[in-house]
Amino acid sequence: MPYSPLADLPADLIDRAARIRLACFDVDGTLTDGRLYYDRDGNESKAFNVLDGQGLVQLRRHGIEVALITARPSLAAEKRGQELGLLVQIGVKDKRAGVQALCDARGLSLDQVCFMGDDLPDLAPLRVVGLAVAPANAHPWTAEHAHWLTRARGGEGAARELCDVLLAAQGHVPSLLQEHGA
Repeated sequence: MPYSPLADLPADLIDRAARIRLACFDVDGTLTDGRLYYDRDGNESKAFNVLDGQGLVQLRRHGIEVALITARPSLAAEKRGQELGLLVQIGVKDKRAGVQALCDARGLSLDQVCFMGDDLPDLAPLRVVGLAVAPANAHPWTAEHAHWLTRARGGEGAARELCDVLLAAQGHVPSLLQEHGA
């Protein structure tokens, strides 16, 4: 059976996804599995999923801006964002204000924004955006404020799942597949 990211999604969710012009992602627990690794010198590292990265790049290529917004200072997140050509906000304590600043700079309304997050620091933006998404491993207090929970866990394809929904809801799948020889 062909892959259909919109299968089994309610019409309201698809309508919300069709309006998105800016997709914002928390990092730890959303784009990663939430684990932090430190070497003996105290340098931090984390793992990012390449499927998620490809999805983020495809959003950009199809006119949806992508931002990483994280409260923790992180060279790894900054490097990953730069590598993929994303907007990056590091050390943001008030993520709702961070999202609003991105909207103001682009002339967007919050209805045109999607935010994906997994824990308490993500509640404020999740409560105000047009499409609020949480990965399967989100804390229950956060998950209950999402319009949609992905099947995949953070760092294990959750972001790609969302990217595919946004691309499909906006009709970009045929051109995306054609660009890649399908």
